[in-house]
Order: sequence, then structure tokens, then C-alpha cells
Amino acid sequence: MVTIVDYKTYQREEDGSDFHVLIVQGGLEAVKSRQTNNTYLTARTARVSCTFNEATCKSLIGSQLPGAIKKVAVAPYEYAIPETGEIVSLSHNYCFVSEEEAVIQDHYVISEEVN
Repeated sequence: MVTIVDYKTYQREEDGSDFHVLIVQGGLEAVKSRQTNNTYLTARTARVSCTFNEATCKSLIGSQLPGAIKKVAVAPYEYAIPETGEIVSLSHNYCFVSEEEAVIQDHYVISEEVN
């Protein structure tokens, strides 16, 4: 289950029109730091495209949606950490997957031919 925690408005490059994306957040996760080896708590977030207007996006904040946020491999890119300004290289992103997609990805069905 994910929770809609915010929305953002962007402008299309093609025609300059606005569109909105919902910011969804997964549940609490305990993660171990590679640098300090200490455990800290976090929650993954992802952006989800939508066709809603701004008023609808605002009204959806706090709503829950069945699904999960999964870590996916992407081409390496640079990211500036907002708090420190440090630039790091990342090769993953987080995306929302529906409950059905999450189940399928977590439980591969292996078929065997029986003679």
C-alpha cells in the first residue's frame, strides 16, 4: 500500500501546457548505512503521472492506493543531495507498481514441460 503525499506541476516542452504528477510514498523501511553501518528509517517515494487537475490532486493527498514502490535499474545519472549539495552518481530509480504487478514481480511462475 502506498500513500499519496503530494503532487507537483510540470510544464510540457512541446506546447508549454501544465500537467500534474502525484507523489506516492511507501511504508516504513529499516536500512543499514554503508558508511556508518548504523540502521536508519526511510520511506521510498515515486512520481506517478496522472490526468487529474490541480484541485483533484490536492484532494487526493492522504489517500492510499494498493501497490508498492520498487527499485529499478536505469542508466547512470548524477544527483545533487538537496541537504548538502553533494553530487552523487546513481544507477537506480524508484517507480510505483500496482498490486498485481508487484505480486507478479515477486512470485515468478516457473513452467515445466511434463512428458
